[in-house]
Amino acid sequence: MLVTAYLSFVGLLASCLGLELSRCRAKPPGRACSNPSFLQFQLDFYQVYFLALAADWLQAPYLYKLYQHYHFLEGQIAILYVCGLASTVLFGLVASSLVDWLGRKKSCVLFSLTYSLCCLTKLSQDYFVLLVGRALGGLSTALLFSAFEAWYIHEHVERHDFPAEWIPATFARAAFWNHVLAVAAGVAAEAVASWMGLGPVAPFVAAIPLLALAGALALRNWGENYDRQRAFSKTCAGGLRCLLSDRRVLLLGTIQALFESVIFIFVFLWTPVLDPHRAPLGIVFSSFMAASLLGSSLYRIATSKRYHLQPMHLLSLAVLIVVFSLFMLTFSTSPGQENPVESFIAFLLIELACGLYFPSMSFLRRKVIPETEQAGVLNWFRVPLHLLACLGLLVLHDSDRKTGTRNMFSICSAVMVMALLAVVGLFTVVRHDAELRVPSPTGEPYAPEL
Repeated sequence: MLVTAYLSFVGLLASCLGLELSRCRAKPPGRACSNPSFLQFQLDFYQVYFLALAADWLQAPYLYKLYQHYHFLEGQIAILYVCGLASTVLFGLVASSLVDWLGRKKSCVLFSLTYSLCCLTKLSQDYFVLLVGRALGGLSTALLFSAFEAWYIHEHVERHDFPAEWIPATFARAAFWNHVLAVAAGVAAEAVASWMGLGPVAPFVAAIPLLALAGALALRNWGENYDRQRAFSKTCAGGLRCLLSDRRVLLLGTIQALFESVIFIFVFLWTPVLDPHRAPLGIVFSSFMAASLLGSSLYRIATSKRYHLQPMHLLSLAVLIVVFSLFMLTFSTSPGQENPVESFIAFLLIELACGLYFPSMSFLRRKVIPETEQAGVLNWFRVPLHLLACLGLLVLHDSDRKTGTRNMFSICSAVMVMALLAVVGLFTVVRHDAELRVPSPTGEPYAPEL
């Protein structure tokens, strides 16, 4: 397993580098990239945002291992994970209103403080303290995915008056570097936890200086901005109206909720599947992120001038890959007949599918769901289905891990079959819908924004 993990990491990294280098050579510089004021504004944003992302990724490889190191049973660890997801979902419901009321800059600084406290709780072996840490982590995650983007868009349009069509360029670049940071964070976590022998708590301690620096740079370089708050009841009412009036929205929201609930369960399960076989967790995590980056690169190639595939096709492919991978996992995790290499390959395929899924879903969501109603629509799907995923973890994942893991993958397979049926339904509805197709390329290659 050790050799397989390192060889896979090197191979995936080489593939990603080859694809990205060829793309950079073929792509001419755009107008936005030559504007010095815009580049400086981007840099001020990236300095803070990338530090926040790096700190977030640094904690991912060894979270489960840390709880295991503290001698908690798998059922207790499942409760900790469920607490984190539930707090992320519940805080996510009010995050936009909180950010608008408090101020985007202050919210980003609050993120650095709450996430630093979350990391500090990992030094304690007290179960209640760790539960509080997971709740703080949920709040921090909700702020990470709301405050930073909201601050940037407001500053871009309102304060600097840059063209709105330049916004996707910033977030497309951020999406690429987010993958790169995730790959590097896995290696860094492996270095401090394993190579340097500092143990599984080391990555969490290492994340604190990054968070402190992100908060300090935001305080020094960023201006404050606010926005009008929209009542939570109006957000939900608008989302419900959008769902009931457009079948495309209903099907797309169903696909997203089912797919991402399964991905959450995968995030919980990969460590207990591979760790007993002496897998280097940081390198395994970096391999996952490299596979996801490879999927994103393949998405850009597939939707380019040469191949001109549609996001709907790639979304269907992503769901099919995950269905196949989960069926593999139901066999490779069979009690007494475990095959860690086969499980690792299935996990890599899931991450590759994620690299195809997220840009495809982002493109379709922008076309189908009005921007003002996206939060409300997703609340109607994400909250109940994520909470059901939490319940599934608590009920099915038994403490001795003899059958619980396989049962969870079996349930996930059934859930993804449901997602596949929703994809078929959506494909039937939008088959002749020109709005959901990438425009025919004329001249330069076209790739939808990430």
